[in-house]
Amino acid sequence: MLRRQWLTLPLAFAPLMGAQAGERTLLNAAYDATREFFAAFNADFTRRWAREHGEALTIHPSHGGSGKQARSVLDGLRADVVALALPPDIDVLARSGLVRAHWREALPRQACPFGSTIVFLVRPGNPARVRGWDDLLRPGLKLLTPNPKISGGARWNYFAAWGHALRASGGSERAARDFVGALLRQVPVLDAGARAATMNFVARGLGDVLLTWESEALLALQTFGAASVGVVWPAQSIAAHLPVAVVDRVAERRGSAALAHAYLQALYAPEAQALAARHFFRTPQATATTLPPLQTFTLEDVAGDWASAQRTHFTDGGVFDQIYLQG
Repeated sequence: MLRRQWLTLPLAFAPLMGAQAGERTLLNAAYDATREFFAAFNADFTRRWAREHGEALTIHPSHGGSGKQARSVLDGLRADVVALALPPDIDVLARSGLVRAHWREALPRQACPFGSTIVFLVRPGNPARVRGWDDLLRPGLKLLTPNPKISGGARWNYFAAWGHALRASGGSERAARDFVGALLRQVPVLDAGARAATMNFVARGLGDVLLTWESEALLALQTFGAASVGVVWPAQSIAAHLPVAVVDRVAERRGSAALAHAYLQALYAPEAQALAARHFFRTPQATATTLPPLQTFTLEDVAGDWASAQRTHFTDGGVFDQIYLQG
């Protein structure tokens, strides 16, 4: 079933107008590598809501690159909640007035119910002999990663590589620029999002190594088996915290604000945290018991806060443009 779901990607948006009269609905605009988790969570939540509140509830999923999802909400997608890959993608919505300015304080752990990190998906048996970040620069090796201009996962990939080079060089920004520039020159084409990159790697056989979410890599391994892919954990990588928020302006207009808050609060319940762990996301429980130990650094350790990191690296003419577009 998982294989079929991956090969027939669902539509990004299920219209709210299809709901039955009187039926409660909720639209969750989420980043693309959370499809399977939210499919399971939504089914559990709707059953519990019907049992506890006596009313039917339909949750419509929308999935895509994190930045693309944020832009869709800005452009009028009537999402009640968002579950994105980057805090800045929610900050964009907050600056527009769609989300409250203090959205981080609305939920525990800075509104990040779970997280992930960046690992390498490789061909079976790891014929490229990739063990760590420096191995990715071997001549002739073809890497896959999404476009960090539109994909949240790709920005985590970028800062994971940047942080490795910065720390390995004793803090040299020149060394980090050179390393990330050399890595990007190993990427023939930047994909649109994490799931598109995974499908190109697994189904189309493109590339030698895919930089991706740990959750995405382990899902691919579970789905396609060790005869098709392998997973390599570098010695250190970045700790990615994945934020959620109520789109307050939409939810208040639709009369779904209380439902939207309940939906996001339910992500912190023990059963939801266990479900996230089963989908290979890092929670306090999963990190301690089920996922390999890994030395991690934070975005703040290697690039400052998100506002300065975005401004320095991803504005037009920023560091990414300098090292990618200018070669």
